[in-house]
Amino acid sequence: MKYKRLELHNHTTESDAVFSCEELIDFLAEDHVDGFALTDHNTISGHAKIKNLLAQKNVALESIYGMEYTTYYGHILCFNLTEYVPWENINKHKPELLFEAARNKGAIVGIAHPFSVGWPFSQGCRFEMTVTDYSKCDFIEVFNNLEDLHKVNEKALILWEKLIFSGEHLAATCGMDLHGNSSLHGHYSTYIEGDTAGDIGKELENAIHSQRTWISKGPLLVSDVTDDQIIFSVLQTGKPGYTPPEKSHYLISVKTASGESVYPIPDTMTYEIPLSSELLKDEKCLIIKLYEQEAILENLVCISPVLYL
Repeated sequence: MKYKRLELHNHTTESDAVFSCEELIDFLAEDHVDGFALTDHNTISGHAKIKNLLAQKNVALESIYGMEYTTYYGHILCFNLTEYVPWENINKHKPELLFEAARNKGAIVGIAHPFSVGWPFSQGCRFEMTVTDYSKCDFIEVFNNLEDLHKVNEKALILWEKLIFSGEHLAATCGMDLHGNSSLHGHYSTYIEGDTAGDIGKELENAIHSQRTWISKGPLLVSDVTDDQIIFSVLQTGKPGYTPPEKSHYLISVKTASGESVYPIPDTMTYEIPLSSELLKDEKCLIIKLYEQEAILENLVCISPVLYL
């Protein structure tokens, strides 16, 4: 088993980007990405081109074939979408109809940058649809790396956390929303568990449906539940552009439905919490994050998978 780094929001000249399909592959391969999603706006025309190019090139890079529905009322990301599903009759008050239609074709469906700037600057980018049944949705893009940290991404993160603690089962993802030559360094990537020769599309599907995704700038905070305690460990992925701080500069945040506690990670890079502790009393799930030096959003380096007790 290995941890695979994914870039899940990318565009090419098949829609509105400056990268051709080949240039996108070369750019991501150079940064040692394990897998990427092709999510052009309202078209799957690049799928065949990407497949052919990957078959010709000697690169250790896998592709997930998808699309970004770019509607009047918000953007919807789909992974493993291999057949175009019409969206032109999108219902602002029943987006679940499109969610289900895409799912019926085998897709994984989520909401992209829900709090992006909308009208009058970017009509349609802000998600203004009314979701009444989140069981029809698989994930929320909590970090769109090039969007504003507080005005857009913090709100998306808070929405996801609120939904998790209300009992919804949604994975968290992130993406560059790549349209050109923007550095990937210093930004979040999505990490999943997989095998060296595994099917990346199937592995992503399993990760999202089980909420086993990490959002990270480099380190991964991994949890292991034993009979009497939870053990948290910090693992370094070697992501280009990330320099680990001194070991003692990491902090772990454990958030529950009733509050949040922050603990320093010792030099052993592990932290243990007894299951009998007052913190975990009557809690159903935990949201675990890793910070550097101070538990503020600017210093957040990893969001771990939701931990159910």
